[in-house]
Amino acid sequence: MNAVLSPDVDGQPVMSPGVALQADGLGKTYGPITVLSDITLDIRAGEVHAIIGENGAGKSTLMKLLSGHVAPTAGHISMDGRPVQFRNAVEAEHAGIVLVHQEILLAADLTVAENLFLGRELGPGPMVNDKAMNRRTAELLQRVGSSARPRDRVGDLPLAQRQLVQIARALLDERKVVILDEPTAVLANDEVTALLDIVRSLRGQGVAVLYISHRLDEVQALADRVTVLRDGCMIGTWPAATLGQRDMAELMVGRELEMLYPHKRPVTTVSPILAVSDLAVDHGTQKVSFSVSPGEVLGIGGMIGAGRTELIEGLMGLRPSHAAKVMLHGKEIGQRSVRTLMDAGLVYLTEDRKGKGLLLEERLGPNLTLQALDTVNPGTVLDKREELANLRKAVTGYDIRVRSLMLEAGKLSGGNQQKLLLAKVMMADPSVVIIDEPTRGIDIGNKSQIYEFIDAMVRAGKACIVISSEMQELVGLADRVLVMRAGRIVAELRGDEINEENVVYAATTGGHGNVGEEQHDHSDSNHRDG
Repeated sequence: MNAVLSPDVDGQPVMSPGVALQADGLGKTYGPITVLSDITLDIRAGEVHAIIGENGAGKSTLMKLLSGHVAPTAGHISMDGRPVQFRNAVEAEHAGIVLVHQEILLAADLTVAENLFLGRELGPGPMVNDKAMNRRTAELLQRVGSSARPRDRVGDLPLAQRQLVQIARALLDERKVVILDEPTAVLANDEVTALLDIVRSLRGQGVAVLYISHRLDEVQALADRVTVLRDGCMIGTWPAATLGQRDMAELMVGRELEMLYPHKRPVTTVSPILAVSDLAVDHGTQKVSFSVSPGEVLGIGGMIGAGRTELIEGLMGLRPSHAAKVMLHGKEIGQRSVRTLMDAGLVYLTEDRKGKGLLLEERLGPNLTLQALDTVNPGTVLDKREELANLRKAVTGYDIRVRSLMLEAGKLSGGNQQKLLLAKVMMADPSVVIIDEPTRGIDIGNKSQIYEFIDAMVRAGKACIVISSEMQELVGLADRVLVMRAGRIVAELRGDEINEENVVYAATTGGHGNVGEEQHDHSDSNHRDG
């Protein structure tokens, strides 16, 4: 019977009922560096066990140890009352343990069905039964709430749909333990709801679910127990019912939280630093006009698919757009590209830091300076000493936590990658900074730091535009919020109007008491109200 390990009278471990998987004194080192130390916990059948902690706390390492992707250097794992050693993830899957990675690990050139059945194709014999695989794939896609089809090429799917396909693949066979690592980071609200229902269904079937998420509201809604990791060590395990979101956050960072968001102060009314008129983006937005002033944080909200990212990518010349007039510092920008806009003082921090923002296999120095080579390395010869000096300055100024300055960008945690990306765009000394999803997949400690960096920008006289799917983030940061729906701005919220209810109402209905359905030229600054 599955059980918890505990010492009996002879000093030998015995199992007590209800446990699907047990870690006892688990640890992992890489050379002289300890990334995980003395983790002892049980994962019980028929419960959701949340693992929370800041980036770099050791969550992903623990999940890889439990699922056979990485071998521990200390301690052991038990299933069914017996110690087990997995040589790889395939052996762990055969034992009933599956990990759904935060990163998308699918074959882009294969269809959805081919990805689900890769390495376990249905027969008979050496023949592949495509019809049966497509039928089973369709059932699983419906179960996880995906709109993808079995014959769709995975590389053609949006990021959120690829994540749902990855979850569907994990559910193809019966499982004893399902490990979900940040499963909702790229999902829209309705997709999140469907996934949470799946997790509850798995729990009802007696499956043990390990759930890793930075979204503490999800943890509070789902978890039966919560384990907190900090700096590679286990702080403790608590019944979820005894912890509020603030309690969890304080346990993660090891201190009482002050206000997460910087205090808003009045912004002096001045002329806009950036004014955009009638920007229409192909397959993205209708004619949209907006502006932002020095010292102002302008939020852009709306549901997934409302056209927020498309709007900014059209502005930056990354998507075809039409009939736009873009004024920056009072001068009209003609041919728009990332380079011409950066030279004029406007930079964009993409939401896809791994796919579009950073070169993950390249070292930190080139990642930092690649966009500003003319400034950092004038002439034709790369000045390595100058590059290293700028990297040291960025690591200190943005608190990028690294073991070595020679590290590859892909080896950083999500929060440190985001801080590196922010340092990269700030190398150009911009006057307007656009940040798309500034804290997606980032723990609460790093979130607070990103918010402080944004606050420092605007207090220095820069303007910042923040696109965010987190309603509370918009409410906490923005002096003014533009809400988009179906490619249009349907509401502009100021002062006390900025709250989650108004943002959601406008985003879902297009209605607003003061603005309604009208498109306005938002050319006046407003204020950072306290």
